[in-house]
Amino acid sequence: MGQGFLQIGLTLCIAIAIVPILGRYIARVFLGERTLLDPLMNPIERSLFVLVGVRRKDDMTGWQYIRAILYTNLLMGILVYSLIYFQRLLPWNPNGFGAITWATLLHTVISFVTNTDQQHYSGETTLSYFSQVAALGFLMFTSAATGLTVGIAFIRGLTGKNLGNFYVDITLGITRILLPISVIGAIALVLSGVPQTLRETLVVQTLEGSTQYIARGPVASWEAIKMLGENGGGFFGVNSAHPFENPNGASNLIEIIAMVSIPASLIYAYGVFTKNIKQAWLLFWMVFAIFVILVWVTAGAEQQGNPLVNNALKLEIPNLEGKEVRFGWAQTALWAVMTTATMCGAVNGMHDSLMPSGIFSTLFNLFIQIIWGGQGTGTAYLFIYLILTVFLTGLMVGRTPEFLGRKIEKREIVLASVVLLIHPMLVLIPSAIALAYPISLSGITNPSYHGISQVVYEYASAAANNGSGLEGLRDNTLWWNLSTSFSMFAGRYIPIIAILLLADSISRKPKVPETPGTLKTDSLIFTTVTAGVVLILGVLTFFPVLALGPIAEGFKLASGS
Repeated sequence: MGQGFLQIGLTLCIAIAIVPILGRYIARVFLGERTLLDPLMNPIERSLFVLVGVRRKDDMTGWQYIRAILYTNLLMGILVYSLIYFQRLLPWNPNGFGAITWATLLHTVISFVTNTDQQHYSGETTLSYFSQVAALGFLMFTSAATGLTVGIAFIRGLTGKNLGNFYVDITLGITRILLPISVIGAIALVLSGVPQTLRETLVVQTLEGSTQYIARGPVASWEAIKMLGENGGGFFGVNSAHPFENPNGASNLIEIIAMVSIPASLIYAYGVFTKNIKQAWLLFWMVFAIFVILVWVTAGAEQQGNPLVNNALKLEIPNLEGKEVRFGWAQTALWAVMTTATMCGAVNGMHDSLMPSGIFSTLFNLFIQIIWGGQGTGTAYLFIYLILTVFLTGLMVGRTPEFLGRKIEKREIVLASVVLLIHPMLVLIPSAIALAYPISLSGITNPSYHGISQVVYEYASAAANNGSGLEGLRDNTLWWNLSTSFSMFAGRYIPIIAILLLADSISRKPKVPETPGTLKTDSLIFTTVTAGVVLILGVLTFFPVLALGPIAEGFKLASGS
């Protein structure tokens, strides 16, 4: 038990140490300051900007930024759909895979364009290397960079700056952050045993005389951007539980750190933008405290094990169902909370086999979306909660609420409310429809409370652009492909539109001089109130489904029935 929690603690210490280094670097990149990569990347970026007709100093309004995102995402989606549809005619297809069904293909393209990477297929038996790397791998870079640009544009707006230029920001996000770190990460993963090859599936004869097919491919490069960009989609069907994606403890550590590094560092980058490192650290520790509680709840339950199994065997053993022995209960529990907290969605064990406490924690993360949140957008959600806290506390003391010296008025609150209300609508309404038709639609494989969790988790994962799932669900059907596609699409673009309009609105407001009555947002008291607002607004919205799902299942297990 002690060793498992020690592993968790050391992993988190490494993640904390990276935050100020990477956070400061991200801020320097988007503030236009000098970085070590300037001599290499400046000529490449200048050539790209000339090619697309963009000048680095051309700023966009909120709607211009939004249209640029929507147009480029639409074009990329059409391109990737076509590439996968015609994969049998394209190179790097040593196994001769053909086209997949239109509904699964549509779901896959929307999933990767929206940085969700929810998969209703197994990559090693469905897609060619070209489709995996050149099509979906391309989207893993661009979708991650799109989320990152939204977060940066939002921070600029909060500080009164222009939102910037989407085409410049997405280029910098890829060339200065995602690509160089992914190259280093891929090399590290190759050294730890992850394969990187274009050779076909290996056919071997076993000792018993039967034939075994061993899928392989350019996995290391896929895995690096998958984790760093909060993509989460597996090269193989079992994702990072597969020994070729995550072979040992070293690769597991690399992938966990990659998962959390950018979302956590963006909070620090906000402090650099605002010249208020104190507030950045207060917010960081608020999120970190909630995260540690969720890890403790999850890991503790996995370590104690399933009471029904332990009572039957008259032993005290951890819950090892659905886990890889090379990782054990501790690293699987940490990964499960981390992957849903960062909206990555990769798995190194089966979430369907988690104890009810673990399912509660993972659902909690998918509902709240700020611990640590998705690539860029999660940081924006965090500051939307800050804006609402400023508004509520301003009402209590009878003052016009202000944030970073700018007034928060009706338009800002309406847009913030849209961001927070669209998520429960995209989770609860389709879940209710699926549960109303359990035979034809839901695909539940486990009855009772766990079955409710399976359905709600799938839509929460889709709407939060996470992508993980309770894999006992039979989800590769027309209903699930189309309904989750809608949740992914709306859960991605409606909040992005509202977030950018909110940032644009705040950026246009004149700065109000600070007075003795101005609310201090960089204090421990205010940060504590913010945590309370997050819990009240976030948790209470979803409490009924938590009570009917993991909480009820937990009581049932505790009662021994």
